[in-house]
Amino acid sequence: MELLYAGPLADDPLDAATDFHARVLPGVEATLNAGADPLTLVFLPASHEHRGWRLAVVQGLARRFAPSRINAIECASQAEADAAVRWLDGAAGVTGQFLPLDGNGAGPVLYPAG
Repeated sequence: MELLYAGPLADDPLDAATDFHARVLPGVEATLNAGADPLTLVFLPASHEHRGWRLAVVQGLARRFAPSRINAIECASQAEADAAVRWLDGAAGVTGQFLPLDGNGAGPVLYPAG
């Protein structure tokens, strides 16, 4: 799985989205055109006002580059990014998702006996 770090970006959501589309998106598209699959975008934490444009970007990329898998995570540390990558590696059907992480961890996944 390839990680592509998208930031730092502006605090203002409109400025951040403009910067992402002008400066970062061409590199993301070039990486996907070169065959990166799966690809995970990594955003630094931001206020909730950024969620909409970030989700729209990853959903649009997932549609455009299907069947390649692309997701985005929002995290503050490499440990969080590593944990998300491990989970995404095992979730082959997950694409077009924006996953904000809080660093607390969800704990082990429990399956019902039987």
